[in-house]
Amino acid sequence: MATRNAIHPHHNLPAAHRHRPPAATTAVHQNFTIGKNSHQKPSNKAIKLAESLSNMLNLHIETTIQRSLNRSTNLNVLSIEEKHNTPAKSPKEDISEKWREIHGSRDWEDLLDPIHPWLRREIVKYGEFAQATYDAFDFDAFSEYCGSCSYNRHKLFAKLGLTESGYKVTKYIYAMSHIDLPQWIEKSRFADTWSKDSNWMGFVAVSDDEESQRIGRRDIAVAWRGTVAPSEWYDNMQRKLEPIGQGDSKVEHGFLSIYTSKSDTTRYNKSSASEQVMLEVKRLINYYQNRSEQVSLTITGHSLGGALALLNAYEAAMNFPNLPISVVSFAAPRVGNIAFRDELYQMGVKTLRVTLKQDVVPRMPGIVFNESLQKFDDFTGTLEWVYTHVGVELKLDVRTSPYLKKGLNLVGFHMLETYLHLVDGFCSSGSCFRVDAKRDVALVNKDCDMLVDELRIPHNWYQLANKGLERNHHGRWVKPKRDPEDIPSPTVESHAGKVFDEMPERYGVGSLYGV
Repeated sequence: MATRNAIHPHHNLPAAHRHRPPAATTAVHQNFTIGKNSHQKPSNKAIKLAESLSNMLNLHIETTIQRSLNRSTNLNVLSIEEKHNTPAKSPKEDISEKWREIHGSRDWEDLLDPIHPWLRREIVKYGEFAQATYDAFDFDAFSEYCGSCSYNRHKLFAKLGLTESGYKVTKYIYAMSHIDLPQWIEKSRFADTWSKDSNWMGFVAVSDDEESQRIGRRDIAVAWRGTVAPSEWYDNMQRKLEPIGQGDSKVEHGFLSIYTSKSDTTRYNKSSASEQVMLEVKRLINYYQNRSEQVSLTITGHSLGGALALLNAYEAAMNFPNLPISVVSFAAPRVGNIAFRDELYQMGVKTLRVTLKQDVVPRMPGIVFNESLQKFDDFTGTLEWVYTHVGVELKLDVRTSPYLKKGLNLVGFHMLETYLHLVDGFCSSGSCFRVDAKRDVALVNKDCDMLVDELRIPHNWYQLANKGLERNHHGRWVKPKRDPEDIPSPTVESHAGKVFDEMPERYGVGSLYGV
């Protein structure tokens, strides 16, 4: 694991949490034990399949008695029916005095194991922003708007139940690619479509006054959409490393193509995703810094979105050298080489990678040639073509949750909702799944079949009523037209700053343009 070593002790958190040994949490949090982190050994292609199957099949090693005890005892203790009448989110705490540590200024030393509840809540918050890019995405190939966001940015958080997040969406991001990337771009089956080249790829949001006061600064958040395609998708990305910046840094050229591609013949990518996001981030930074506010940038994404988040952080750090920048990624693959990692470190970018032991995607690309070869630098020198992970890792384990099935489920292991469920229940590597986890367990089965049958939650339940069909006044079932305000428009997207006109007093601004 590529983790930074030059970390200073953390002295400023409440005494109850400082230097608490992992064993101490065992007495507080009961039921399932979190598995210890383990390093994945590099393997050739033949060993890769065997190793993956071995890891997955190892889940079945539990005896029948152990499985029955796990389910019957713990599900009864957790009183599922009673939890239906409790809040689905952890309470918001004032973290303003410790925001830098929570944001990663000391590489989350003494905050991850055991995990500090303030940090846990912030990880879930940013993870839900990344999840929003899936929940609002139009995957319907029979829709002329397939590949777009189902709602305009004014309505996005309201439609997805994120109005209490304390953030307001200011800009949508669109992306395309000049190379053929399998299973990345979603397209409509119809010729007459909103865009033949671009997909909605995420958004930029900013914290409102109340949230900014709670978290101690004005936070600009960028959320990048990923992919839920099978892990083989990443094998196709392992083509070559491409130079980035002025030094020896190199990154996977497929990721870079999505981030930087543009074309004058397109409606939504006359400017690249890179240019769109950087223009908006610069605009927000200039405005709030001119108001003498402390500003931070937090970038999040799942899977492919985690890779784009790192590229975004790299570019932001190059352009805004004194800005606190953190990346919170989920199930992210490796992105670049050792020089790319080291340059991010030198520029002060903080990265927290949330991974799952059973998910194969974080092992790619570079399942054979990766950061583990760095130990041989004395003999080989620095290898510029070796893929390397960046930042600090929080590794989770499916087996720790009493709610999740223990069989092989590659798709379920990679789902962001699975990750968020496990983050919400994580206490430490030496303790159990927390009894008072808040997130709604049913969310796990949105797009997969991971929950135990005893919970009676249907798999893949997240869909439009009647799969989007409505009965018209003649009694016929038809696909309704989108509200005009939710139809993508390049003209509207070019005036993102007007989002503030709705509630200027809350954000302290009228229009950010011209600032």
